[in-house]
Amino acid sequence: MRLTRRDFLWSTTYVGAGLAVAGPLKQIAPSVAAEPAELMHNLTGLRMAATPATAYRAYRSKVVTNPEFATWVQVDLGNGFRIDGVQLFPASERMYPGRDQYYAGEGFPLRFRIEASDDANFSAPLIISDFTQSNFPDPKDNITQYSAPRIHGRYVRLTATRLRPVKVAPTEGVPIGGELSDSPNYTLTLAKMAVLSGGRDVAVGCSVSTDKEHGNTDLATQLTRSPRQDGEGIHYDNPRAVTDPSTWKPAKLRAEVPKAGVTLDGGLFETAMRNNIEYLLTSYSTDDLLRQFYERTGKIKNFKPTGSQIFWEEDLAGSNAGRFLMGAGNTLRWINHPELHRRLNVVVDGIEECRQPNGYIMAYPEDTIFYSERAAYTRAWLTHGLLEAAYSGNTKALPMLRGYYDWFNRQSFLPEMLRGAIQGGQGMVANTRVGASSVGKPADAQVIQRYYQEDAWLKGLARREKEQIWQYPYDRPHCYLLTDLEAYLDLYLITGDPLYYDAVLGAWELYRAHWQQAGGSISIIEFQKDPPDSNYLQQKLGELCGSSFWVFLSQRFQQLHPDDERYAAEIEKSIYNVGIANQDGSTGLRYHTILEGKKERATHENTCCEGQGTRLLGSLPEHIYSITPDGLYVNLYEPSTIRWQQNGQQMDLKLETRFPFHTSVHCTVRTSTPTLANLRIRVPSWSSGEMTILINDKPAGIGKPGTYLPLERQWSDGDSIEFNLLPAVQVRRYTGANQIAGKSRYSVEYGPILLAAVGSSTVSISVDQGHDAEYLANQLEPIADLPLHFAVRGNPGRRFMPYWQVSEEEFTCYPAVSS
Repeated sequence: MRLTRRDFLWSTTYVGAGLAVAGPLKQIAPSVAAEPAELMHNLTGLRMAATPATAYRAYRSKVVTNPEFATWVQVDLGNGFRIDGVQLFPASERMYPGRDQYYAGEGFPLRFRIEASDDANFSAPLIISDFTQSNFPDPKDNITQYSAPRIHGRYVRLTATRLRPVKVAPTEGVPIGGELSDSPNYTLTLAKMAVLSGGRDVAVGCSVSTDKEHGNTDLATQLTRSPRQDGEGIHYDNPRAVTDPSTWKPAKLRAEVPKAGVTLDGGLFETAMRNNIEYLLTSYSTDDLLRQFYERTGKIKNFKPTGSQIFWEEDLAGSNAGRFLMGAGNTLRWINHPELHRRLNVVVDGIEECRQPNGYIMAYPEDTIFYSERAAYTRAWLTHGLLEAAYSGNTKALPMLRGYYDWFNRQSFLPEMLRGAIQGGQGMVANTRVGASSVGKPADAQVIQRYYQEDAWLKGLARREKEQIWQYPYDRPHCYLLTDLEAYLDLYLITGDPLYYDAVLGAWELYRAHWQQAGGSISIIEFQKDPPDSNYLQQKLGELCGSSFWVFLSQRFQQLHPDDERYAAEIEKSIYNVGIANQDGSTGLRYHTILEGKKERATHENTCCEGQGTRLLGSLPEHIYSITPDGLYVNLYEPSTIRWQQNGQQMDLKLETRFPFHTSVHCTVRTSTPTLANLRIRVPSWSSGEMTILINDKPAGIGKPGTYLPLERQWSDGDSIEFNLLPAVQVRRYTGANQIAGKSRYSVEYGPILLAAVGSSTVSISVDQGHDAEYLANQLEPIADLPLHFAVRGNPGRRFMPYWQVSEEEFTCYPAVSS
């Protein structure tokens, strides 16, 4: 690429008003009168990408109720400069939760003037542009430029003399969070203000002042922030990033995820999956799931959505079908359920019925792809769903996906998909998962390279720069950035380019080190400011969907590096402490992983966390084992049997355990012919010591915590493997932002299981005199007939229980501990 600000600067200059417009290069004399609306009618310059939270959030003046109030912002350049022009960058933010739209241009001044001066008081101002006599049209997301021939000055001031109405949260003054007001309110809102001199923006990093009455000094410096690393514009086309498939060297997976062949034999995973089936069957009918598809084709007319249907079903048209297919398709690979299978086929058949001759299959009309989150979120969900349906045995899903992406990969809107769509990066993983499937084509990956690949972001992640996560300069930082990382790691798998691998590994390590709570939930969310290691307890963090993405991202690394136990550990704790913990029986799924107070009520209304939650729960068996050319990895300990082919010979491994309630594990090999295989047993990093493994009652090896112990031999029918897992209570200090004055807070885990102190959200515990807080581990005493429930010696009434079992109890996962 680079699409830079220069692409916008190639435009005519209207000297009288100072507004850059499209057209042949010419000058209009100052005496010529032209209405701003006429000028804006032809403006087609660089369009502004969305302005997210944190360092790239837009400037907003104080809220007023009278549009005639004047307010100004003033840039001090530090020295006098010849000023060639000024650019104003409109704000383009998703400001209102529940109303998933960008409000490009909202708050841009209705009437204003731009002046320069050599003194801060503007005693003798020089006019750059003056639009105080008539209303300036809404620029929407267009960056506007105002020329300043032969003007010199140190200070540049924008004065708004009439403000544009906005909808804001009246109690906050900033329209992010809170309830919306229907009464007219007014603010001056801009994402950035550039002062051009000699071909560069000399305002970057300069101080900004505002009028005292209506200005907002807290946000003033946003106006002179540095340019965003991969450009400011919406239009994004990077043909130089596209690589030739003949040069690709696909990464070699050392282990594969089983797509079938695992049977659960009781235990937590099977209970969770049975609950998930009931949830899928009782939440929506097949008519509900197909409604938006039939609305597009005209089969259903005049449907009036209400309540949560408006956003979760109609705005995100087709995502509900994707939700169901993700959960059902994954589940049916492991559990034969005729009714679930019938409904899955009905939904796929309905989508096929509505397929257009050009291959288009989405539920929303083609020309509404940029509405709400359809271009990325919704498209990805239906893609995930059809892929899972295909892997469960449906033969129609993959051909439909191939036809759709043959259509998608040729569309003219692609240069605006990343920046012009709400969180456009969410759509990347749809392309890459199709590209990595049996119907994938090079174009699936090349579209991502050309229209989505953010080189500066990738390099920053590879350098482990924390700002790349919580100060992501486009859209809003969110756990959904994990889906971008999934897509980039897919690109590594497809192309072998280490650029992608290095970036994603850097990001994975950043999330793991700085945005993860005890138990594994991801502590970053949209609309909130979540600095590294903040791990707030009072905010609603830990979205279930974020942990689902985390599991599937970690799984990709696990396939590349199956001997690296970290990836199994991350998957394990995410499943127990988020996936299962956020499931409320068969009723529904909880949105956030609340770690203090009371858990949320479960929902069944097609939320993002329900969709990704049911997808994760349906996939549980595939995380227990990994298959390799020479054998098997045992990653998790759930009662189950896996059947696989080893050098053309069918083998079974039956794993018997009641973990996490009990620690003994017994495995039995079944094979009709003695077969050479390497069975690798995970010794978890949470193990309190080395594990001794027995084969046929004889010692076969000792495994160190955080490793896999390989057992390579000729296996015969009936061979047994036995060992005891060695979980221990671990007490870790909480270093996040919500500290308690004079006390220290700690999380408590038993092996991979997060424990909650129940009875109050402000539990305090005393350890025996003369010991530090970590000694608490020695004071936990098992409660009879309640596995994994603990009393605390010396603290009557205090008890811990598995967080996943908490339902109505008040609790905290970070009690205060003192000696």
